[in-house]
Amino acid sequence: MSLAKAFVSGTVVKAPEKRFTQSDMAIAAFTVNVDKNAQTLIRVSTFGQLAETVSSMLNVNDNVAIEGRLQVNTYKTPSGKDKKVFEITANAVEKMSSGSDAIQNQTVQNEGNIVTFEQL
Repeated sequence: MSLAKAFVSGTVVKAPEKRFTQSDMAIAAFTVNVDKNAQTLIRVSTFGQLAETVSSMLNVNDNVAIEGRLQVNTYKTPSGKDKKVFEITANAVEKMSSGSDAIQNQTVQNEGNIVTFEQL
């Protein structure tokens, strides 16, 4: 397992799934494709108020920018092949508008227990 700071943008290909921990903290995970020419999928996890906001804000085909910690986990498949799974634990998620969209870009940041929205 390795950890690194990551800044990625891509298209949501799997909508956020919201769940709750035993202590009632929200967790939302979704998947983005970061390469238009090939499928390079990265799973994104969010926690707390950021998870609540992301689960209600994002849909499939939305363009997003994400800042967080990148984790690369490796494991062996039953056939013996090495596989890598890329996952980002997000600190900030920005829903980006396309040129024809009337929606403004919106950034959601997780600052401890506070979530701030910035209209760009």
